[in-house]
Amino acid sequence: MELVEGKHIEDGEMEELEIPPGSSTPPSAAPHVGTRFPGMVRQKAYIFDGLGKYYPKEWDLVEGTGGKFCWYHVELPKGNQKLSQYAQYLIDVLCPPLKLQDILSLVSNGPFCGHVDGALVFRVNSAGPANSNFTFRLAARVTENSVITVSLGRVPRLGFSPVGESLLSEIPSVESPSYFSGHRKESSGIVIREHVLEFLLTMNHSEEADNPVPHTVSNLVVHIIDSHVDQLQDVVTNLEMELDSVELQLDKGGFTLKKQMLDDRRFPKMHLNLQRLLQVIAHGEAVFPRVKEKCSSKHWFASEDISALEELIGCLRRLKENVGFLANRVTAIQAGLDSWQAEQINRKLYYLSILSIIFLPLSIITGVFGMNVGGVPWTGQNDPKLQDGFRNVIILCLGMLLLVLLCFIFPALYNHFVAWQKSRSIKRSWSLNRSFIRRTLNCPEREGYLRI
Repeated sequence: MELVEGKHIEDGEMEELEIPPGSSTPPSAAPHVGTRFPGMVRQKAYIFDGLGKYYPKEWDLVEGTGGKFCWYHVELPKGNQKLSQYAQYLIDVLCPPLKLQDILSLVSNGPFCGHVDGALVFRVNSAGPANSNFTFRLAARVTENSVITVSLGRVPRLGFSPVGESLLSEIPSVESPSYFSGHRKESSGIVIREHVLEFLLTMNHSEEADNPVPHTVSNLVVHIIDSHVDQLQDVVTNLEMELDSVELQLDKGGFTLKKQMLDDRRFPKMHLNLQRLLQVIAHGEAVFPRVKEKCSSKHWFASEDISALEELIGCLRRLKENVGFLANRVTAIQAGLDSWQAEQINRKLYYLSILSIIFLPLSIITGVFGMNVGGVPWTGQNDPKLQDGFRNVIILCLGMLLLVLLCFIFPALYNHFVAWQKSRSIKRSWSLNRSFIRRTLNCPEREGYLRI
């Protein structure tokens, strides 16, 4: 990609950045001139006229005037980069006019909501590995006429597309190939592939073409938070479908499948991903109510958008409950696999115990008659000094056997003795109480006292 002032060059093609009046088709935004890391981040810049139309603009970070407002969005790459590398990317494309404190407030980990250099800044950045599908980072810097957002990778439904160009507005025919004379035939019309249909079924929202164009900055802020919540909902939906599929496989699968799942540690990994997702949702629960409180005091933030933020906060809470239910299901499945593994181990131990029962008498006989002592029958050793050797060894073995049996029997005997003493003391106390009651009933009543 080459950089030419006032022009956008990508993939060897050069286009003049000319925007026809009234057009809402967003071509790629022009890259920032003089960047140190060209092509490392994706940049999108739009200007909204406040009347339902938007246009792409140059990456100059200039705020709108009058009823117009601008939106600048940066997509950080998903990879193994360090946090400092992401900060360098943002410094490259946002400084100037932003300062280092603005960059740190946008790229740092953890939840945050506050005013930085006169602008409202909030972020819900999780501290997990950047290449994980369960690591979400979204930060925004909001002023009266400008919004700057930073996300990790692409956020679904965050952008806008011309209305009427959506796949959902068409009448497609699902791909069902038929073979006739060795050739593949498809029905007429727009053909939607099966994997695309499965992807659309996992979406909790429509495509970008159906997004209403914001008329104010408050509409844009609500749209950004709504897109983040929808992205989390998509991940939860995918997890639910994956968990349903795994449960069906476990019901139909046998020894090999269960052993493979235990070896791969599939459910502990899934449980860890759910905990990361719960952390992201907890960040949103901590940040978005504060965003609502701070935006409610702004004169440019509409009251209906405050209500929309309240609904999104409620959606986050319900989403947290759903993730908790998924975590319980994963725990139950893992417990079932653990019990199955314990049963397999017990069965193997049962077979080993049967073998030991078979070979234990044989080992005793061979051990007894294989002792190197005098007087062993049928050996012909008639030395008078060794004639009592066999008897002494047998007596010693019996003594050791009794000692081992006592070591195992003594705790049980001690418990029986303690229980017998307790029962005896209880009977004695009960007999004393009965004799006391009998004496009390037979004695005459005294004045001033009532017999109980």
